[in-house]
Amino acid sequence: MALQETQLNTENNHLEKDEKMLERLQHGYKTLKEQIHKVIVGQDEVIDAVLCSILAGGHCMVQGVPGLAKTLLVHSISEALDLKFSRIQFTPDLMPSDITGTDIIQEDKQTGHRSYRFLKGPIFANVILADEINRTPPKTQAAILQAMQEREITVSSRTYKLDEPFFVLATQNPIEQEGTYSLPEAALDRFMFMVLIGYPDADEEFQIVKKTTSGKKITVDPILKKEDVLLFQSIVRLAPVSDRIIEYGVALTRATRPDDLLAPEAVKKYLKWGAGPRSGQFMTLGAKAYALINGRVTPGYDDVQKICKMVLRHRIILNFNAEADGITTDEVIEEIVKSVPLPK
Repeated sequence: MALQETQLNTENNHLEKDEKMLERLQHGYKTLKEQIHKVIVGQDEVIDAVLCSILAGGHCMVQGVPGLAKTLLVHSISEALDLKFSRIQFTPDLMPSDITGTDIIQEDKQTGHRSYRFLKGPIFANVILADEINRTPPKTQAAILQAMQEREITVSSRTYKLDEPFFVLATQNPIEQEGTYSLPEAALDRFMFMVLIGYPDADEEFQIVKKTTSGKKITVDPILKKEDVLLFQSIVRLAPVSDRIIEYGVALTRATRPDDLLAPEAVKKYLKWGAGPRSGQFMTLGAKAYALINGRVTPGYDDVQKICKMVLRHRIILNFNAEADGITTDEVIEEIVKSVPLPK
């Protein structure tokens, strides 16, 4: 009896601890969103997506036409997080060393001896705003690929570890043509989500104009520290998930490949290339993050369906038939969701 009571007490302690951790994550998420809404009007779905990618330890791309506060959104998030922040403005003349850093010759004034010293670039931060990332050539875009995947960079045959947490929030404008360079598929695949930001509705636009034309200065308070973010990321990783949920995410991924048995007719007709295994990984992590911020310990099929567009839209490549018929990646993904059955 004593042994059974001890086991029950241990299990109850674990349950209470798990509940407190979940409450702490939800409270942190709620207060973080409140701070962001001091500056950003509306755009709840975009904010949820960006914050979920951070909680899941991924990187996020925010795409939209100029003037929709993409940069302001990312900057507001960085202000609400008590983390080291760097903004990199990508331009056609930006060099890789402008991002990673470079070796400089330093002279000791006492001995006169000269030696190389590594001068760290802006990539050595916790939150990186890669502003207008598609305005720089692929050579410079590649400078952040190793950092995004391995959380380290290599300069002059030496490898430097980056501090955790580390995430890149990139922006790009889809309508700019001159002076832009499309990101290669290898670079896009490293982003967990691609979020599309649209125009605000009439009421939101009124509030934006009213708020930004007054003399009142709005400030965002840092409310989450480094330890909080690392804790929340570990909670997302450790959250339980059913094999059926993983199976469903994998099935959606496989259905994007034209030569796969799960691929619907829309995929075979309109896609040239499907998504890789990272899609299933990010769908699982993203679904867990969405479930946790909504007070659920484990995700369901709805969570996977909610994020699948953000995970897949930058990983599938349309063919000429799609361009000729005016078909978008989101429309193909909708057909995939309709055709893939839920696991039994």
